[in-house]
Amino acid sequence: MPDLQKTLGYRYLHDTKFTRKNIREKERPAIAPAPAFKDYPGAEKIDLPKNPQKPAADLWQLLQQRRSLRNFSGSPMSLDDLALLLWACQGITARAGAYLLRTAPSAGALYPIETYVAADRIEGLAPGLFHLNVGTFQLERLTDKPAGALVAQAALDQSFIGQAAAVFVWSAVLRRNMAKYGQRGLRYICMDAGHICQNLQLAAEALGRRSCPVAAIYDDELGDLLGLDGVEESAIYLAPVG
Repeated sequence: MPDLQKTLGYRYLHDTKFTRKNIREKERPAIAPAPAFKDYPGAEKIDLPKNPQKPAADLWQLLQQRRSLRNFSGSPMSLDDLALLLWACQGITARAGAYLLRTAPSAGALYPIETYVAADRIEGLAPGLFHLNVGTFQLERLTDKPAGALVAQAALDQSFIGQAAAVFVWSAVLRRNMAKYGQRGLRYICMDAGHICQNLQLAAEALGRRSCPVAAIYDDELGDLLGLDGVEESAIYLAPVG
């Protein structure tokens, strides 16, 4: 037990606990907010299909069948399927005042998670690394070279990741959440990423595809690949789909 209590993880959970007393008195750091959306104004924009054909699927059967699978055939994926998977991750489903609500829940509707995708085997789309512009539902091209193998290297050299048709990578814009929730916000950021990844896995299952969540990453290597500074925005999670 003493060894557990000395860990950073334990100390973080302990120090960010709420009680009936401290929830009102606990001092929160003064953190300026971040913009609600991220975009790359100078990047090539690729429109994603707005209404691709959705497969008929039974939610309960999908939950039964969902597994983390690491063997991919290397066959390509259609742009329609990629659009469905991206919509399952962060598609806009409603508006509530200034908030654009999405397929996955987020604490305070702040949505600190950004979605990137290394799309190497998508029919009709030249390989590259892309950012999902949530507001316009477009891909923003960051590179014009295959990136799946580079993501695999940054994920502890797990070669199976590079065989996927697309690798979804999630980053956290920390202050977008922590400006409101302070230190405790990191808990919610990790929860948000988990919600998004589960949506992806269920959607992949509905499309007859395989996926596998991966959190084992060389943080700075993956962040450098995405062009992140590791301060304002950090890579935290990924999932190949094939």
